[in-house]
Formats: sequence, C-alpha cells, structure tokens
Amino acid sequence: MNQCVSKCGFFPDEIVLQILARLPVKSLLRTKSVCKLWYKLASDVYFLELYNKVSMRNPLVLVEVNESSAESRSSLILFDSFRGVSELSLDFVKDRVKVRASCNGMLCCSSIPDKGVYYVCNPMTKKCRLLPKSRERNVTRFHPDGEATLVGLACDLLTQKYYVVLAGYYRSFGHRPERTFISMVYDSESNKWRKFVSLQDDRFTHMNRNQVVFTNGALHWLTASCSYVLALDLNSEVWRRIALPNPVTSGNGNRIYLLDSDGHLSVIQILDGWMNIWSMIDYVLEEWKLVDRLSLLCIRGMVSQVFFQFSQNSEYVFLVDYKQVLVYNRNSRVWMEMYSVKNGATLPLWFSAYSFRSTIFSC
Repeated sequence: MNQCVSKCGFFPDEIVLQILARLPVKSLLRTKSVCKLWYKLASDVYFLELYNKVSMRNPLVLVEVNESSAESRSSLILFDSFRGVSELSLDFVKDRVKVRASCNGMLCCSSIPDKGVYYVCNPMTKKCRLLPKSRERNVTRFHPDGEATLVGLACDLLTQKYYVVLAGYYRSFGHRPERTFISMVYDSESNKWRKFVSLQDDRFTHMNRNQVVFTNGALHWLTASCSYVLALDLNSEVWRRIALPNPVTSGNGNRIYLLDSDGHLSVIQILDGWMNIWSMIDYVLEEWKLVDRLSLLCIRGMVSQVFFQFSQNSEYVFLVDYKQVLVYNRNSRVWMEMYSVKNGATLPLWFSAYSFRSTIFSC
C-alpha cells in the first residue's frame, strides 16, 4: 500500500488514501484506470477497511419504485445527505426482482416471476450472485403467499462474508398453517443453506418485515404487536425475544420503527407529535437509553401522519413518507426537504424504503 500511494505525488500517503476513501464507489472504480497502483486499490485489504469505515458514517435511504407494468423493472432512488438524490438500477441482475433486505451496501432480492429464487447484489458495483435453491419440497410452502415471511441479510464488512435468512410459517399441502417456524440460513462461504425448526407465534406487518437490523451478530425484527423484538443469533441459530423500553410499550397510540444507529439497535417512537429516539446501550442486559427527543410540530402540514421508513446515525435522521423525504440534522436541530413528488402525485409503493450504505463488498 505504501508503494501504491508514494508515487501519487507530493501529497502524504495517508492524505491520498483519505481522499480516495471519500469518493463515491462509481468514481472510485473510475480511478482504477489512472495507473496500475490505483487499479489494485479496490482489492487492497487496508483500503477496503478504510473505505467501508468512512462510508458507514454516512447513512443513506434507498427507495424502491415499482412501475405498474408487469414487464417493468424496479428502479431505486438513493438519498444522500451530502451528495443529494441519485437513481440506481437493478437491470444488471438480468431478472425482474424486488428488494427484500438491505445490509451494509448489499441487497437481497427475490425474483418476481420465479418463487424461491434469490439474489445478493451490490447496486454500486453492479455485481450480483444467484443463490442456490433451498431445495424445499413442492408439497411444502411458506404461508400465506409462497414466500418467506421474514427475509434478512447480514453482511460482515471485515470478513466480507454474508448470510441470508429466510424464515416463516410453513404449511403442508392441504393443511392450515401451524406454529412450526422454519428458518433457512445461507452462508456465503460454504455456498450452502442449512435449516432448523422452532415454534413461534409471532406476526409481522409488511412494514416490519422491511425493517430488519443486523447488529451484535444477530438479525432483528419488530413484531406486529410492537411489544418486543424478535432476534436470530446467527452463531447459535437461536431465536430470542428482546424487550422494548417500558415507555415505548406502554404508550397509547404509539408508532414504532426499528433501525440501526451506528451499530446499536435503536427504536424511534412517534407519540403525540414527538419523536423519541431510543438506543440500546447494553445488548446483553437489554438496557435502553432515550438519546434524543424532538417535536414534529414544525413539520406538521409538510408531511403525512404516516411515516414509512427511517435511517439515522449520530448526526442525521432520514424520514420517508408516501411522497417525500426529509432529513433532520441532530446537531443544528433543523429539518430539510430532500425530495418531493410534484403535482400532487404519489408513488403507490413508497413504503418500500431501506437503510443503506455505499460500500465495497464482494458478492
């Protein structure tokens, strides 16, 4: 690495690396044509760790827009508090897909025409991997629509490994669904699925399925009752329930959103015109702390009373509703509109929004 940057001119080595680490992925890949040394940067372990570490500080929101035509493909709109709004495409996947989960710059997508076909891709580098089929028998299917109730993606930036989780209630052909909860875990290193069975009685809304958070080696989903978080430890392959803060579960008329905040499990609570942000400060003891509280009265009239997604870090909070995207600066305590659908139009699937990071991750 030192040899690579020492020939870049009069800038100190570390300054050159810090500059390149702040480029968008697309621009960084273009620099590979500058010289042979820069060509190797994108595969250098030290630089990859630096680039991904810098990228993790900048939370993004990825919104999936589905056209009404049956033959059309999904398009993606990316919202960046620093670089503004840009559009991505999943055309490189070579299939009609919908996004099911997002983690550390990677997406897990399911095929629309072919049930049970899944891909993992990086929309920034346009690399894609078709996952092997889980080999479940045709006489057994997910309830209720033939697809997994929960789809989770866990990407480890340090090891460049990832896991895909498909979980849900199965029913035998001709029978009603039972409490049997089937979990399938795909390991990118072995390129194989493994299966385990447990008993669950939890239910999940469409919105809660999208809000899956990977932290502390586990995937987390908020249940439909919003009374607790259901977590899957990927090492022990054990499901556990995590209690929410008492003020969250006891609030009448709560709207609750689960998300990641700089590597910590976090909950946003909307109640009586206020936004309360809770963060789990001790994962083992399940100890929560109220880290921020802000009034929504200043944006009343600007947005609907139904919010579909959030993304945040220690500095910014993104808010997405059915027609616009707002960003809140927690330091200046100022709201700013990033995007709005004009002429009174709305996007029918605006709630398909995901937290995102722009990283270099191999499929």
